Amino acid sequence: MMNVLRAGRLICSVGQKPNTMAKIDSRVTIHMAASLDGFIARKDGGVDWLETSDEFVGGETMDPGFVEAFLKSIDCYVMGSKTYETALRFAAKGLGWAYGDKPVFVLTSRKLPRTRDTVEFYSGDLAQFVKERLRVAFRSIWFVGGGAVSGECLRLGLADEVRYSILPILIGDGIPFFEKLDRDVALHLTEVKGYKNGMVALCYEVQTATKRPNAPTAADPGDASLH
Repeated sequence: MMNVLRAGRLICSVGQKPNTMAKIDSRVTIHMAASLDGFIARKDGGVDWLETSDEFVGGETMDPGFVEAFLKSIDCYVMGSKTYETALRFAAKGLGWAYGDKPVFVLTSRKLPRTRDTVEFYSGDLAQFVKERLRVAFRSIWFVGGGAVSGECLRLGLADEVRYSILPILIGDGIPFFEKLDRDVALHLTEVKGYKNGMVALCYEVQTATKRPNAPTAADPGDASLH
């Protein structure tokens, strides 16, 4: 299960103080693993279905060395409180902390346990946080859930790319990959990979976002309901 979390959902943590030198080539990536029908978790937050038993003979092997090198290229992680709580539950079960020693920023106004020095909580304006703090300090910024956080990141025009790892399973209902998205977002497909475990990894560049007429207004990014 932890291998799936590391290679599929790719979550992490905030210890060292980030380099404050501006990095104009910073990149914001939204990444999640989801079922074929677009859910990242069951309604109760369960992710037991992540461990699938499919085998695609012609697929690529997820080499541990490649995964480790790829994870090292990520500078920090951003997540909502429910994703953070899921990571804490896995750690409590002895499955390890999926984010290594990287900075982890948790978007929430709730009071949550801070079990690592690498974790920091934030409840203010999301666009300002990304543009004025994260982009000037980190080159590779990964949003790793949940659905409302991913949707808000796209709604505010903060994301440069979307990485979508599709697992070979349908769960029928649950928490969608993107929530509260009040606009159409044009994407450009840049990469497709199929793996031996049946997972298909897609990578899209974000093009433009066009608000739909009479679309409902999204909640404030600092609101706990998003996380």
